[in-house]
Amino acid sequence: MDWTLYPIQEFHTYKEQWDQLNQQTFRAPTLDSAFIAPALKHLSSGNEKLALYGNPQQPAAATIIQKDKFGTWSTFQPSQNPLGSWLQDQTTNTEELIKKLVKKTPGLCLVIGITQQDPELQVRPRQTRWLNTIDYIRTARVSTSCSFEDYWAARGKNLRQNLRRQHNRLNKEHTEVTLKCITIADQVCDAVTAFGVLESAGWKNQSGTAVNATNAQGRFYTEMLEGFCRKNRGRIYQYWYDDKLVSSELCITGSDEIIILKTTYDETINTSSPTMLMRKDVFEKIFSEPALSRVEFYGSAMDWHTKWTDEIRTMYHTNIYRYRLLS
Repeated sequence: MDWTLYPIQEFHTYKEQWDQLNQQTFRAPTLDSAFIAPALKHLSSGNEKLALYGNPQQPAAATIIQKDKFGTWSTFQPSQNPLGSWLQDQTTNTEELIKKLVKKTPGLCLVIGITQQDPELQVRPRQTRWLNTIDYIRTARVSTSCSFEDYWAARGKNLRQNLRRQHNRLNKEHTEVTLKCITIADQVCDAVTAFGVLESAGWKNQSGTAVNATNAQGRFYTEMLEGFCRKNRGRIYQYWYDDKLVSSELCITGSDEIIILKTTYDETINTSSPTMLMRKDVFEKIFSEPALSRVEFYGSAMDWHTKWTDEIRTMYHTNIYRYRLLS
């Protein structure tokens, strides 16, 4: 078997085959065509290549690659996606797959990088003369197999007391706290717009990374979440103090997990932590859903993550070199 490369505009032709392979292998929501297609539409250069290994109608591996600089290619991965665009049947050998892909890539390809791989989905390959792997980030998850009461009792005393104190203060101030969950496609646009207004009022607007309704990020999240909501797999959580939105999270679900893609909050509030309060209320609901077994953060594990979980793992990059000398 060998690779066949197509212009990225052909992705829509093979998206069913892509999804079938994903379901047979990683079952990753962020590798679903409902996520990848909007990302390609709004966040790509348009010069990427779709590569299918074996029979294009039933591929044993699939990827989307982009040229980074002379002689260097990598998997397509905008910052909005925590995983590189790579799928493979577990019976295939990762090193052999990428070595063949190096030879099929247009021009002189010296190295291909498979970015941001999750060891829970893809076993980390062993180092060889042609292949090396590099630690990327430590990321956190929360397993939801126990009851929420048991989970919460296992959290640190400081976290539990701090959130209880915040709740009590809000009650004394007669602030009505409401958690909303948007799951209807027709409501996504307004919810993403509200998310963007909240985020654009904070530090991310200064750095140019904030979502807003008219930028590429905002268009991507709107279209992607509308698609997931039509499949009953999209959620936008909103936390309100009276009639004021104070925190929001964009999420998608898979076969048994929920992924928190992006979070924002009102940075002017300094007497409570709306995001921490929201997260507790959201987790309490998630723990009651039998279909979900874990919450994935997929961001770089920070100190605050350790207050919510001790489940930490290291994601990695894989590089394959055309010549041993380069490695």
